[in-house]
Amino acid sequence: PRHQGSFPFTMLRSAVAFACVASAAAFAPSAVLPRAGATARATRTAPSMQLYQEGVLQGITVNAIPKAERPPGLDGTYVGDIGFDPLGFSSIIDMRWLREAELKHGRVCMLAATGMIVQDVYQFPGVTKSFGDAKMTTLHDVAVKQGSMQQLLVWLRFLEIFCFVAIVQM
Repeated sequence: PRHQGSFPFTMLRSAVAFACVASAAAFAPSAVLPRAGATARATRTAPSMQLYQEGVLQGITVNAIPKAERPPGLDGTYVGDIGFDPLGFSSIIDMRWLREAELKHGRVCMLAATGMIVQDVYQFPGVTKSFGDAKMTTLHDVAVKQGSMQQLLVWLRFLEIFCFVAIVQM
């Protein structure tokens, strides 16, 4: 007789096995190599990856806002720097700190988006006991009422204090 709870685990094992095979296939060598002339022909017809006409107008020579002066903090040394800073943050705050803050905010947003998806797809053990069957925004409201979000805020602020020391020492 088949065990009643084994079907989800069998599907999970199969999914993990297929994921491993697919990731291993990404590192396998190509079966067919291109001809020598094909790559030269592809480079002539491929679109350019430069921003403006093969780099003629990149970096310091581009004004992102027409008829406006380029901010002094944006000197064209950073990748993708086209001088766009309409509020003038680069003249008030150190660019290294702004760059680090942008990277950190981007990573937090990616984790938040992943967390929003995961909490609707998967239930961690013990979560239903604490928060019930709440999903997405309802889960946030329940966590605020229980005090879980305040504790999260305190610990993340504690972590930020130590990260701030590292940023100041840049």
